[in-house]
Parts: sequence; structure tokens; C-alpha cells
Amino acid sequence: MLTGEYFVLHGAKSLAMPINKGQQMQVEEIPVTHDTTISWLAKVPSKDWFYANFSLPDLNIIKTDDQPKASRLQLILLTLQQLNPTAFTANTAYKFTTYLEFEPEWGFGSSSSLIVNLARWAKVNPYTLLNFSTGGSGYDIACGQSKSPLIYHLTGLLPHQKPVAFKPPFTKKLHFVYQGKKQDSAKAIHAFTTKNENKDLSSQVSRISEITQQVSETTDFEDFCALLREHEQIVGMHIGIEPIQHHYPDFEGVLKSLGAWGGDFLLAATHWPNKALRNYFSEKGLETVFSFDELTIKS
Repeated sequence: MLTGEYFVLHGAKSLAMPINKGQQMQVEEIPVTHDTTISWLAKVPSKDWFYANFSLPDLNIIKTDDQPKASRLQLILLTLQQLNPTAFTANTAYKFTTYLEFEPEWGFGSSSSLIVNLARWAKVNPYTLLNFSTGGSGYDIACGQSKSPLIYHLTGLLPHQKPVAFKPPFTKKLHFVYQGKKQDSAKAIHAFTTKNENKDLSSQVSRISEITQQVSETTDFEDFCALLREHEQIVGMHIGIEPIQHHYPDFEGVLKSLGAWGGDFLLAATHWPNKALRNYFSEKGLETVFSFDELTIKS
């Protein structure tokens, strides 16, 4: 999500960008006469990441190496079962294997891409599966099904998405930098909602939507940077956190938080060449840097 974080839940338009790293899922169905189970193994680029076994049809956790992950997955599977009671066939055991093409702590959408894959497999609506299980704005579900950038917004719980040709002439000046720790989006959203529950956010939602539209259309780098600065000020004021730029006062350009503030990735917009940018963040202990072009889908 390049723009609209937090405010997207209140109806603001968000500029969302699918990336070229996703998640694959394989499902093996095994006929059995008793003790039907689901065996789940999740793999990441460097290792096996997580496993769990669930009984069928009740989906109780039999065994796992990570109870919180297993409980979250259990909730998704229970919701899937409610949406499609025939998803799991009697006298059949299931072996699920997922392959994540990125490190899970990067916050690139391991849960959302899983929900998209499961929804396709079980032939249910992915937004309904999301809303009744883990919750969220659903923008990452839209990205998981799109091959191009899009403008996304909600009317109540109803998602709307419109493809856009976001390919500004200054993409070589844009980079994504991992800040070193994954944020809990659910907790961040709860904190934002609690802080602003008695406030009228209509003017801020309107302005964030305008910024989103302008960011998606501008071909001028300086205008782009000015819009990012304004966006950061609006969000920072309403979550009570200083924009990330304040922590890098000598950075020549604009830094914008992406997703839940305080972790995950940031967008760096600068005239600095790639090597200078990487050296700058390396000195700060941040080694994971992607250029815009090497991470985004070529539409």
C-alpha cells in the first residue's frame, strides 16, 4: 500500500501495488477410512517455516510447532468450512504445502496471499473469508488477484478496485527499505481506531483520497515528494507518531512509511544513485533494499 494506510478503513482511496513475490499452495487429497486430518507445512525461501496437524471435521489442533500461527490458521480454516461445508470431503485426508517467495517478516502479505489461494481452492469469496476470519481492509486481497497497480477503497465492507497505469518516469528514484521488524497490523489498526473513535475524519479521508489520486497521476518527481510529505503529516498527526523522516534528518529526499508505522518497509524517494542509497541505509544497519522496478509487477 503506497498511500491510504489506516484511513483506507474509513473509506479513503488507497494506491496499492502488487509485487512480484507471492505464495504458492499445493493440496494433496488422500483417501482414508478413519482418522481424517489436515497436514500443513509452510515453507519460506530458506527453510521449513511452520507445520501443524488438524483433525477433521472439527479442525482441532493436534500438533504444531507454533501455537499462535496454528490458531490463526485454524480460524481461517473454520471460516472456510462455514462458507463451503463441502470443502473437506468425508473419508479424505489433506496435505497442504505452501511456498512463500519472500521472508515472512517482510510483511509482503503472507496471510492475504494464503487467503486468496484457499478461497480459490474452496471456491469461496476471498473478501468474505477475510472479513469473517482475520479481518482487515482487503486491499492486499485485491493485490493478490491483480496484475497491475490499483486504486482501492471500501464502502462499508464492500471493496472497490480500479486498475491504474502507475508507472511514473521517476521509478529509478524510488526504493523500498526494510526497517528490520514486522509490525502487527491488527494492533496498529486497533490503536488508530481507539485514538480517533470520537473524531470526524471526513476531511482527512477526503484529502487522503485526493493525494492518492494525485500520486497515481503525477509525472513530476517534486510534486510526488510533496504529496508524500503531506500524507505523512496527516497520518502521523492521527496516530501520534512522528513521520519516519524525523529519524533520518540527513536523508536527501522523502521517506514514507508503508503499512503499519514503525516497522515493515518504507518508501525512499531520492535523487541519490542506487549505490549511495544502499550505503546510507547500510550504515544505519538496514541491509534489505529493493528498487521499485525489481519488486513491482511489470504491468
